[in-house]
Amino acid sequence: MSWRKPFSERAGTVVEAQVDHGDVRYIGETGGNDAPPTYQDASGAPIEHKSPLGYSVGPATITLLNITMMIGAGIYSTPSSILSGTGSVGVSFVYWTIGYLMCLASGSVYLEYTAYFPSRSGSEVVFLEQTYPHPMWLFPTTFAVQSVILSFGSANATVMAKYLINISGHAGTNWQIKGTALACYSLATLDTDEATVLVFNTKYAFWFSNAVGIVKICTIIFVIITGFVVLGGHTKVENPTANFHDAWSGSSTATAYGLTTALYRIIFSYGGYYNAFNCANEIKNPVRSLKIYATAALTAVYVLYMFANVAFFAAVPKHELENSDLTTASLFFSKVFGDSAAVRGLNFLIALASFGNMIAVIVGLSRRIRECGRQGVLPWTKFWVSTKPFGTPLGPYAVIWFLTILMILAVPAGDAFTFGEFSTQLCMNEPTVLIPEAVNDLSTIPSAAFNLSMAVGVYVIRWRRKKANLPEPEFKAWNVVVIFNMLVQLYLLVMPWYPPAGGRDAGDVSFWYATYAVTGIGILAMCGIYYVLWAWLIPKWSGYTLRQEVISLEDGAQSKRLKKVPNAELAEWDATHDAAGRPIDVPVEEIQVQEKNQQLL
Repeated sequence: MSWRKPFSERAGTVVEAQVDHGDVRYIGETGGNDAPPTYQDASGAPIEHKSPLGYSVGPATITLLNITMMIGAGIYSTPSSILSGTGSVGVSFVYWTIGYLMCLASGSVYLEYTAYFPSRSGSEVVFLEQTYPHPMWLFPTTFAVQSVILSFGSANATVMAKYLINISGHAGTNWQIKGTALACYSLATLDTDEATVLVFNTKYAFWFSNAVGIVKICTIIFVIITGFVVLGGHTKVENPTANFHDAWSGSSTATAYGLTTALYRIIFSYGGYYNAFNCANEIKNPVRSLKIYATAALTAVYVLYMFANVAFFAAVPKHELENSDLTTASLFFSKVFGDSAAVRGLNFLIALASFGNMIAVIVGLSRRIRECGRQGVLPWTKFWVSTKPFGTPLGPYAVIWFLTILMILAVPAGDAFTFGEFSTQLCMNEPTVLIPEAVNDLSTIPSAAFNLSMAVGVYVIRWRRKKANLPEPEFKAWNVVVIFNMLVQLYLLVMPWYPPAGGRDAGDVSFWYATYAVTGIGILAMCGIYYVLWAWLIPKWSGYTLRQEVISLEDGAQSKRLKKVPNAELAEWDATHDAAGRPIDVPVEEIQVQEKNQQLL
């Protein structure tokens, strides 16, 4: 049983509904992105009726944000390791198709959640907050802390640095690589946060990112066309169809560990299909737009990946792909062009692809971290939420940059870095370089755990909203798709513990193969300990209770902030504030005065 009443006369607010069972209160509000009202649990971050980040994410940007993040180092490095894990050319093609279907299934889950909360950016941050509101702030805190801890993007910066240095024909010293990587990532961050002469606002930042995305598409199309030239017998490659004569040969040699590792490589290569969902509140009519253009981006990348693999297999013999220390792209270029100036030019294009990937990642990740801050579970709320002075989330940008530079400078090459990002060989001089495969091993367990929680949460949120008599969403995922997504996430949670054929030390690193899985669990446990301390134990010991309040910043941003209310004043606070943390029975004019006062604090 539920009832609805007007929430207030404040602009953008639609309706408030209170559900009798469980004392759950939903607040419905409209944003400025032409979406239906967002009905959400009152504990969630408030709807920003006018996005302080603007509405610059249109069809082209949605498509290219996802494509730019997907097409990076993965397609140029992982086909050889995927072939090695699957054992045959035929099975590797099947795995690329399975990866595409997995992303479609996961994307459907994202889209249904977006249909429930169309005026909230941040994707997983919002989905977990609203699906599991109790214990209060547990999921937001856990996701927020691990998002900040794992927000570094050092791998793509290192890849770009390696390619740039090798264009000159030199391998580069360890510190030359680090310095170049630092400069590359700093440039990407500056271009993203509009603090440079070239880019002044969010719209122009997206234009720049889109331009880089187009270059990345043209690069992979060049590889594909070159592959067809090879198949036509117009290069020095001998017998270009050899790998396709018995495409399934070697399938029986694949092991469970190898197949699982190949699946991680596939997931990494498609990583980014969800990137535009992080900007939902910056998209006009987000559900329809994401349904069309995010799907189109994923499908386009799948087609490009399949033809790129055809090109690689046409130019490079299978046994060389499986056993060489070079990346697939390096082998391909050397077989077709030899050691020539053309190879260096192509290496520059791949370096540019890594640069575009950095920008796309920074854009999406900054929105997620900003949304974590808007939930109030991170300290110094204004640091995370404010978009001044450039109209961009400078706080999240600064944290991402700092952690990335720390990883670049402080962590040496070798196993210590491989622990987070697989190592391999790159370019014609075969220097050691770090490739960010499998979305960083450290994040495998946390990501799978959160994705499984979201997949299960689809049914939780459907049930709760039905009992609350809330409107049906604009889009609902098919049950078979949601269940398929659950099974995939369960597989990703279980299989990291399955040992390789050679024993406990025969994995991708020189230490115990499942060390990264244990560390991933350790990160989640640390997040849980942090939550218990600040949300329960410290308040109990200090004699106060945490309550949330809504604050408005001068740039138009709105956020929750957690307030320490002394236990002696708790009854008064609860009597004068609603479940969302807004004052009740207070005239609109007085609320506006209070909000202005909050801005001055």
